[in-house]
Amino acid sequence: MELNTIWFILIGILYTGYFVLEGFDFGVGILHPWIARSDSQRRVLINTVGPHWDGNEVWLITAGGATFAAFPHWYATLFSGFYFPLFLILIALIVRGVAFEFRSQDAHPVWRSFWDWAIFFGSLIPAFLWGVAFANIVRGVPIDANMDYVGGFWNLLNPYALLGGLVSLFGFTLQGSIFLTLKTVGEIQARARGAAQKIWLPAVLVLVVFTVFTYFETDIFVKLGVDPGVIPIGAALSALVAGWFLKQKNDGWAFTMNTMAIIFTSITLFIILFPRVMVSSLDPAWSLTIYNSASSPYTLRVMTIIAGIFVPVVLAYQGWSYWVFKKRISERPEDLHY
Repeated sequence: MELNTIWFILIGILYTGYFVLEGFDFGVGILHPWIARSDSQRRVLINTVGPHWDGNEVWLITAGGATFAAFPHWYATLFSGFYFPLFLILIALIVRGVAFEFRSQDAHPVWRSFWDWAIFFGSLIPAFLWGVAFANIVRGVPIDANMDYVGGFWNLLNPYALLGGLVSLFGFTLQGSIFLTLKTVGEIQARARGAAQKIWLPAVLVLVVFTVFTYFETDIFVKLGVDPGVIPIGAALSALVAGWFLKQKNDGWAFTMNTMAIIFTSITLFIILFPRVMVSSLDPAWSLTIYNSASSPYTLRVMTIIAGIFVPVVLAYQGWSYWVFKKRISERPEDLHY
């Protein structure tokens, strides 16, 4: 397998890992003002993701760095054309991170309420805009022969992209609610399970509508045909099975199935793209591909060696951190560090 393809796959894996792990972070932040009924309960929710949120964002940083090094033209076009939405995502992530650390530094209700809503909006905005961004990448945006984005901000807010934003928003919120059933006890756990059961149906419906629209808004029919294959079908089946497990109160399998739905959905988007990395809506010949946007073969070889050494180390460390902080969080003071 050629290095261009390997790095396309690796970047796809990095974004998929980010959506799975940061997805439940976003979901917890979105549900934070609604599930918790007291200050101690809000602290419980924050502490479920407190040890993990910054590590989860490493996946995004690594994906961005890998894109810059392996496919610099993709990076340049993406970050210039999507500048404003990506700027909003960055600001939201910064505000959310500050909120996690600052909220408990002062007991005043106004202070804590301000940071509670900062966590909410700092989670809601990225959860929605990531879906908007990737839907646009797959659908196609105005890119000219010089690999320059020549559209405006409003080009990105088309119905298909907004629907993609709802898919990621509902999917991540569902992921967060199920995660809370695994990390909390008692009243909070019961409320989180109830929220998951309510969110599941809208999440599935939005995903189904998005899938149908994908056949009209992208070239998936040309690439995959009427039968899209095992992976897209697996995304739909996983989402459906997650709902069944929720009704059975089998939270572990519900989380696993919803995770698989996110993974399969993300993989499907990258399958539609390949071998392109950004689709031009002006002329298919002007689309950015893994070939015309790539770095030199030497750069890709060096990157592959470095990734082969350090990626397993990072994965092992993050896996160890989840093992260390695997216990459920209660309202006991010794459990609340944030």
